[in-house]
Amino acid sequence: MHRQDFAYHLPVDLIAQQPPAERSAGRMLVLEGRTGAIVDRTVRDLPQYLRGGDLLVVNDTRVIAARLLGTKPSGGRVEILLERALDGRQALAQLSASKPIRPGLEVLTGGGVVRVLAREADLWCIELPAAAVEFFERCGEVPLPPYIRRAPQAADRQRYQSIFAREAGAVAAPTASLHFDAALTAALAARGVRRACVTLHVGAGTFQPLRGDDVAAHVMHPERASVGAAACEAIARARASGGRVIAVGTTVVRALESAALAAGREQPAQAPALSPWHGETRLFITPGFHFQVCDVLLTNFHLPESTLLMLVCAFAGRRAVLDAYAHAVRARYRFFSYGDAMLVMRGATA
Repeated sequence: MHRQDFAYHLPVDLIAQQPPAERSAGRMLVLEGRTGAIVDRTVRDLPQYLRGGDLLVVNDTRVIAARLLGTKPSGGRVEILLERALDGRQALAQLSASKPIRPGLEVLTGGGVVRVLAREADLWCIELPAAAVEFFERCGEVPLPPYIRRAPQAADRQRYQSIFAREAGAVAAPTASLHFDAALTAALAARGVRRACVTLHVGAGTFQPLRGDDVAAHVMHPERASVGAAACEAIARARASGGRVIAVGTTVVRALESAALAAGREQPAQAPALSPWHGETRLFITPGFHFQVCDVLLTNFHLPESTLLMLVCAFAGRRAVLDAYAHAVRARYRFFSYGDAMLVMRGATA
């Protein structure tokens, strides 16, 4: 597979710059992966596509105010984007400046001096004036994605955070969850749809493009994930009653399928039941992947040639997904983090 196999044309004016007036007010394209059939609906129609006994799995990660601006002693500007909190006052971060960053650099910020310790692959290890989560929550700003061409606003603190957010650690929102509000969750509960949580702390690497043409050569940034006993038990109950597992977002797919692969390594002679799993995942899902847990996917529209688009193509078939994206462009859906949703039924080959 080549990166260009997942390209599509997107007019820049379809990239959503603001969230909808209400969380569940967005549009929803429904794609039946087995047939390629497409239906235009709204997010509020989601309960009509689910049934009693189905299990909705959400990501309960909470976005940290992970972007911080500082200056070098020379006066040059430095942007710090937290990737991961480490022990003590250290963290891994992306650093951007007009001139090369070097170990030992001291960056002055509104919260004190940030010291650059060492390079670690694409990231930098830094030392902060306080523990990372505390420091960035106090001094940082909402890390809106690079395709949102405006400064963060006060409302973004609330709107770029899902109503399920509990566990601090993400630097980007699991955006499919942003469509949920109290009214939608109540409608799903009335339908008999249950809910479970997993955690995957989304890293800034989610926005990193593939650097080469060969898809197989790409290596994902590691992200911390956790699938607890409660989620495993809820999935087992749903399966036993004939219910489906509906993943809210690609992060949930990666967390659940990583847990399934870990269980398979521990019990290779049989089809293992999902068991609690915690660790780092670099799982890169591309067409040909064998899904073991997820039956339905609710997701936003993703960047051309991105790893997230490749995951959706693996789930429902590359041709069906790219045809659906072409329809979404013609129908003027809103794209990316603050954009509209897509409900995807798994394709036959997935």
